[in-house]
Formats: sequence, C-alpha cells, structure tokens
Amino acid sequence: MRFSLVLSLLRPVGPVVVGVSLGFTLSLLSVTWVEEPCGPGQGNLGDGSLEQQQHQAGQSNAARKPNSVPGGLGTEPEQSWEPRVLPYKPPNPGKPAKKTIRTRYISTELGMRQRLFVGVLTSKNTLHSLAVAVNRTLGHRLERLVYFTGTRGRKVPHGMLVVTHGDERPIWNMYQTVKYVLDHYMADFDWVFLVQDDTYTEAHHVTRLASHLSIDTLLYMGRPEEFIGGDTPGRYCYGGFGYLLSRALLLRLQPHLESCRNDILSARPDEWLGRCIIDYTGVDCVAEHEGLRYQYFELGKNTDPERESDPRFNAAFTVHPVLDPVQMYRLHRYFARVELEHTYQEIQQLQLEIQNTSSLSADGDLSATWPIGIAPPFQPKTRFEVLRWDYFTEEAAFACVDGAPKCELRGADAADVADVVTAAVEELNHRYQPVLHIHKQQLLNGYRRFDPTRGMEYTLDLQLEVVTQKGHSRSLAKRVHLLRPLSEVEIIPMPYVTEASRVNVILPLTAQERDYAAHFLEVYAAAAFENAENAVLTFLFIYDPFEAQQVAQNDVFGAVKARITEYERRYTQVKIPWISVKTDAPSQIKVMDIISKKHPVDTLFFVAGVSTEVTIEFLNRCRMNTINSWQVFFPIHFQGYNPTIAFHNQPSPLSGLDLVRDAGHFDRDAFNEACFYNADYMAARTRMATDAQDNEDILETMDIYDLFVKYSNLHVFRAVEPALLQHYRPQSCNPRLSEEQYHRCVQSSLEGLGSRAQLAMVLFEQEQGNST
Repeated sequence: MRFSLVLSLLRPVGPVVVGVSLGFTLSLLSVTWVEEPCGPGQGNLGDGSLEQQQHQAGQSNAARKPNSVPGGLGTEPEQSWEPRVLPYKPPNPGKPAKKTIRTRYISTELGMRQRLFVGVLTSKNTLHSLAVAVNRTLGHRLERLVYFTGTRGRKVPHGMLVVTHGDERPIWNMYQTVKYVLDHYMADFDWVFLVQDDTYTEAHHVTRLASHLSIDTLLYMGRPEEFIGGDTPGRYCYGGFGYLLSRALLLRLQPHLESCRNDILSARPDEWLGRCIIDYTGVDCVAEHEGLRYQYFELGKNTDPERESDPRFNAAFTVHPVLDPVQMYRLHRYFARVELEHTYQEIQQLQLEIQNTSSLSADGDLSATWPIGIAPPFQPKTRFEVLRWDYFTEEAAFACVDGAPKCELRGADAADVADVVTAAVEELNHRYQPVLHIHKQQLLNGYRRFDPTRGMEYTLDLQLEVVTQKGHSRSLAKRVHLLRPLSEVEIIPMPYVTEASRVNVILPLTAQERDYAAHFLEVYAAAAFENAENAVLTFLFIYDPFEAQQVAQNDVFGAVKARITEYERRYTQVKIPWISVKTDAPSQIKVMDIISKKHPVDTLFFVAGVSTEVTIEFLNRCRMNTINSWQVFFPIHFQGYNPTIAFHNQPSPLSGLDLVRDAGHFDRDAFNEACFYNADYMAARTRMATDAQDNEDILETMDIYDLFVKYSNLHVFRAVEPALLQHYRPQSCNPRLSEEQYHRCVQSSLEGLGSRAQLAMVLFEQEQGNST
C-alpha cells in the first residue's frame, strides 16, 4: 500500500530523473577516457618527431573540454596571461599637434607601380633627328619616355625629357644612365627597357611582353650575343635591338654598380652592362622566358616595309638599324596599319563570339544588342526619363535650343546631318555592291536622340535611286538605323589642384542693382565670414558720368558702403575693399581689365552677380574646377522663378529657394558667373589686343565667356551647379551686346518667369476672368 503510493508519486518525475542521469553518464563517458595535458609541460613530448606532436595535438583537440584552453608546445611550464597596461600620456597642450602628411596620389601610398619605363640612348649628333623621330612614333604610347645623352646643344627638342651626363664616353654614359634610372624611377616602375635611337620600337608588343612577365623575376632579356674573344662565360644583350631589365635585377645590381665602373673594361656599353650583370648577379641574357620570346628583326639597307614578306618582321618588337627619320616614319606607318588591322580582326572575332553565345541564352538572339558589343539602349523607369526623339530634315531642325519650333541647320548640326546621311549611303553601297549601286535622292525624314549609355542614335527615311548591273534604275524609300557610339572615351590626366587656394569674389554693382546688395552681403557673411573662409570679397561700384559728378553730394552707393563698414566692424578680421569705376558703357571685359591690374597673376577670381547666393560648397568647387593654364569654369546656376507665377494664389515658401522643379531651373543661357585665374585672363586679353585695336566695339559686345572661347586654348568647363542659387529679379538686357549675347539675355529673362505649365495656368485664369 505504502509502496504503491510512493510509486504513484514518483511516476510523473521518473522520465525526468532517468533523462538527467543518462545525460550525466554520457558526458562522463565522453570526457574521462581522454587524457588532456593541462599545460605545456604536461605533454612530455620529449624528442618525438613533429608528426607525432601534430598527431597528439590533433587527438587532444578532438575531444577537448568546452571551456579548456589547449596547451602549447613551448618550453615554459606556465604561460602568463596577465594583461600589459600601457600608461596614458596626455598630449602637451602647449605643443601644436603634428599634421598628418598624406601622399598626393593614392597609388603612392599603396606602393603601386607603373609597368614599363623606356630609356632611349641618344647623342648630340642624333638628338634633333633620330631622337625626335623616336619621340613622335613612340612617345604618345608609353607611360614614361626619357632620353639619355652625353652632351647636347643649347636647344632641346620640344616635348622631350632629355637627361645630359656631361661626357661622351660610352661606358660612362651607360653607367650614368643605369644609376639615374635606379635613383629616380625604380620606386615607380616594374620594368626598364633601354634602346638606341637608331631602333624602331613597336610599343604595343613591348608593353604586352612586360604585362605578361612576373615582376619578381631576375630577368635580362634581349638578343643574346657572345662576348668579344669568347673567353668570358655567359652572353650579353646586344644594344641595337634593345633589352628588358626587371626591377628586381636592377635592385640587386645597384650596390655593385660602382665596382663595375672601376673593374670592368670594355669597348661597348651594352657588353659592359652584360659583364656587370653576369659577374654580380649571375643572370645571362635570354631571348625566351616562360614561353615568351623576344622578337627582333635586322633591317637591310634598301628594305621596303611594304614589301617585306618575312613573318618575323610583323612580329618584331624592335627593328634595327634605322638610318634616317624618314625610314623611321615609314616603319611606324606600316606597323600602325598592322596593329589597326589586328584590332579590327579582334573586334570582329569578339562580335562573332557574342552573337554565337547569345543564341544559347534564355532570350535567344534577342539578348544580343545592336550594334554587337555596344551597351543596350537606356530603359526609362518613369515618364520623366523617356528620351526624346528630335525630328530634322536636310535644311531645318524641329527641336531648337531656344525653344523655337523650327530653326535652320547650321554649324555642327548641319555637318552632323550631312555626315550621317553620307555614311548611310556608303554602308548600303558596301553591302549591296556590285549587284546594286545606290544613290541618294533626298532625305525624307530624320530622327535622332542622344542616349547617355551608348551615344547618338539616328533613324533615317531615305529616298534612293537603285541602279542594277544592267543599267536598270528604280526609286525606292528605305529606312535605316545608325548609331554614333560613345567609344572614344579616354581619361585625361589633369594637373593637381587643392581646396587651399584663396578665392577673390568680384561683385560688379550698378546703381540699378544697389537695392539687392544688402541681401547678398547677408548671405555671403553667413557662409564666408562666420566660417573664416579663405576668400576675399571685392565690390566694384560702376558709376555713369552723371552719378560720378554727384558723388560728393549724393553718393548712389552710400547705403551699400555704410553696410560694408558695418560688417567690417562686426567681423574685425574681415576687410571688404571696393573700387569705383566711371563708365557710360559697362561691360565685363572693361571691368575685369581694371580688376586684373590690381591683383597678382596667380589670383583666382570668381565673378559673381548681385543675386548670387555664395556657399562654401560652391567656393570649393570653384577651386577644384579651375586649373591654372589648363581650365576655366563657368557654372550654370539654379535660377528661381518669379514667385508671383510659380506660387500663384498660394503663399511663397519661407525656407527660401529650394532645388525643386517647380521653384526654378538651371539657366543655360546665363554666362555671368565665372571662375578663372588672372594669368589666364591676361593671356587671353593679350591675344585679343590686335582685334580690339581694329574694332573698339568688341570690348562692349563680348563677354568673358566668349573671350576664353575665342582667344585661349584653355578647356572651358561648363556644368550645372546645384550649390549656386539665384533668386528671381527683373533684369534688363544691354542693347549694346552682340546679337547672340542679347538673344541669350532675353531668352534667360523669359525662361526665368516660370515653367510652361505655370505660365499656362496663369494665362488660363486670365482668359477665364476675361470671358466672365
């Protein structure tokens, strides 16, 4: 009775007790049968082999206790796990913190090197003949090309980097050349190629060879030659066909270069270098390495490149000897054509591969875009991204920059239409001749659009006359599609610029604009004065003759000058200079002539407008986009619409001008703001002086933008600038401007009123009011 009562009470917890007991039992069985060393001395490995140590370590780790730390193989009985506390040393408050010095280019900081350096061995007699020919055929295809000579004349050929050693001894020149390369270029290049100026070098072949070789190889590659006499073991590379040296080989040779100069006697510089490399590095000249062969060709006296049938000639890296520059240019023309044909063959092969593989895809042949190898057309995601097709004929375009419905084809647009029609007819003749001969009669319809992902697309409806071989002719209409791809994209190396340059902000101000100067000063002070920006603001007060006579009694700019004094008193570290000018016909060039004479040539100018809202972001962009002797910057500001029209029957936003579509637009017809260096302006102004003497009105009809476009070789950079805003204000156009500038001014004023939808709503409401 009592036993059955106890059993009934334990029956619910029985499975739990059995499970816990079984768990403890299995845990003990899995741990107690493994003997794990608790420390490095417990293992007692003795003199056992490394394999035995690894085997025992593997066994101990296989069934290690969950919270245990495996023992090491050290000889210490115990390992110290105590933390090492480093005392904190606070910086000296009186000592200025060191500025972190960063490299100019990220490749320098990461230790990245360029692939190939080429040095040309020349002389005083051939520097202006063969060396110039080498530079014209080789210089534009290589990363770095330097010419080494013993002596030279006073004049150095333009565009060539010439290093003069000061002695005509051949061995001395070779020693100085190798030493100069080691001192100046070994940190930047992986391979060095030395060649004489009487050798034609095929740059593509040499570059491909260097790109397929390992940079850590001790390699001395060229045309192997036996040493004179045959007593010296090894072979050197003959200098006439050039030779390739690895960076690792030159670095190993560097400490022994002085010993080579003193101990090795030779009559030929290439043989001297070969002896030095063999004696101190043990590396012989080779013509083949890892399946890559150094190809060369010895040119006969009367060899004609066009008639040379030897297959080694087309595959040659270098051709030697070249007797005169004319022969060098003929060789270059031949090898350039061979390389071009090879490129076309590669393109055709790639197009065939793309076409063949596209048939295996899920979409079949539809996956291959036209033309093959060109990016597919842009796919818009919203209706605002749809690319517009513009209609044109041979005489007129029906999509004009100024918004007119029709305008005459002129300039680049007319040349573009004529070129694309000619190309279409030539392609049709190329495809159907000699069966059919096709002649253009007229262009029926033309459509074009610019696709930013692939280029300019054309659709042409052509009226053609087709003539057969038997003389039968017929007129028919044919639709063709053409594409002018964006394929000639290249990275242009730009000079290094920083954001540390001081910007001189120039604000020309007339009497009609003086009421807006207070708002300009308020915005500029918040951006520049409050943040101690590295910029100087200069006012240029423009008086007409009558206003200039009244300065003593009633200065029209008196209120502005008082406001300037107030800001100078508020910001004691700021000085705002002003210049007064009297003229009855103010123009940008006349104004800048006065400003330019009062500043150094390295001054960076920003010519602003009184409605411009200057920000720090824009000033930095002005510094980065303006490059001395290289580029000027004309930003396209965001122009606010007339608030009466843009916010018709609704309150204007209190936050100011927002960068939204309904608030304004980027004014492409405004060229008033400009960033440029004083030296560039003075150079362009000097070129303009002759035309200004013949036509004095040119100073009034031309602005700074036209000055740089017509009288300088600088890159005129024009781009939208979201950080440069202008509020709406009515503006009057100067009738003395040129016809094109006056048209731009009027167009800018009209488009600044409001968008077409906003103007339409205002007109609609007015018509509704008049009808009622």
